Amino acid sequence: MSSRPDARSRALGARALELTPGGVHSNVRLTGPSVFFERGKGAWLWDADGNDYVDYLLGQGPNFLGHAHDEVIAAVETAMRRGGVFGAQHVLENEAAEILLDCLGWADQVRFGVSGTEADQAALRLARAATGRTKIIRFEGHYHGWLDNVLIKTVDGVTGPASKGQPAHQLADSITVRFNDPDGLATVFAEHADEIAAVILEPMMCNNGAIPPQPDYLRQVRELCTRHGAVLIFDEVITGFRLALGGAAERFGVTPDLAVYGKAMAGGWPVAALAGRAELMSLFAAGVNHSGTFNSSIPACAAVTAALTVLRRDRPYQRIEEHGRRLIDGIVRLGADHGLRLRVQGLPMAFHVGFGPDEPITDYRGLEALDLRRYADLVPTLVGHGIWVAPRGIWYVSAAHGDRELSVALERLDAAFDAAGRPGQTKIIRGPLSR
Repeated sequence: MSSRPDARSRALGARALELTPGGVHSNVRLTGPSVFFERGKGAWLWDADGNDYVDYLLGQGPNFLGHAHDEVIAAVETAMRRGGVFGAQHVLENEAAEILLDCLGWADQVRFGVSGTEADQAALRLARAATGRTKIIRFEGHYHGWLDNVLIKTVDGVTGPASKGQPAHQLADSITVRFNDPDGLATVFAEHADEIAAVILEPMMCNNGAIPPQPDYLRQVRELCTRHGAVLIFDEVITGFRLALGGAAERFGVTPDLAVYGKAMAGGWPVAALAGRAELMSLFAAGVNHSGTFNSSIPACAAVTAALTVLRRDRPYQRIEEHGRRLIDGIVRLGADHGLRLRVQGLPMAFHVGFGPDEPITDYRGLEALDLRRYADLVPTLVGHGIWVAPRGIWYVSAAHGDRELSVALERLDAAFDAAGRPGQTKIIRGPLSR
């Protein structure tokens, strides 16, 4: 056993600190290990020093087909030879829209954008225009982008701005409630029914804790929105095309009025979508502004069409679930073998690993019962042994993960958990695998 080389990553990190605030281009990366990657393929990453990693972060979720999927790359390359942005319509737009709507099965129309953050804003604007109301109900711990009017932090049940420089008044039209609490949601509707334009939520809370909805909960949310004339918005940026081909709406059997998609829908390409009922979506052509130079760009539409073609053809969901179940069983078993009482919650394709009580967590406040710092402190050991995961506990499984990846991951987990119990051993690992 020997230490992984990391000289180039350290040098690149030092230079990044001179060029970029915190050395990163997204604050999400501030808490992660400082590793510089050169390439990724399938379920693997290689860093600047030649070390390999089994990847269970997948770029924070987008690489649902694995890194650099051949069909997606080929489609984007071919499309780019025709141009990138025309400032007008192009023939690939219809192809991408048709396959996306066909996969979803419930939505009538779609608009393509670049990021989930902006698509969420378009959905909220549409809901306000349709209802003539201003207030939005949203949920503790759910993430809908980093802009001032949606970024929140809840501490001891009190919700407010999550960033310096974020004016508190920007959240004045938000009413924040607990997830999986239908009575609490009903109470808010009873008090503010005539003011509520929309309810927006992650149908499965993936950004924090991988918390699924309780049985019948989403149906109750749907009924409350219908009864009070509010627009139901599913933020499926993470869950879309990951939990099922039709996303959380298909998996849980509840249909929203609008839904936002991103990440898994385009094989790693930066593109988002807002889909929904025609009577709502049509308002974009009747005075509700939704603009963007790079909306529905040629490479974006090519990536969407290629990725969804693969998912619709191959239907990898059963295989992904099986891999995820075996991985979860291995994490818990190996942790117990090494005296680490790890708990896992979520679904096989998106789950959360941490330390804490075995009882299921049903909302954001329940995460306070977990020792999140202890798990974050374990992550550098996992990374040092060639398993790429996030300090916040989320693990993602892709269609590219197979038996070999599982075998290597469990072997490395065994070594990492052993090293975690021996101070000074967090960097001790096997050499890179030959590929």
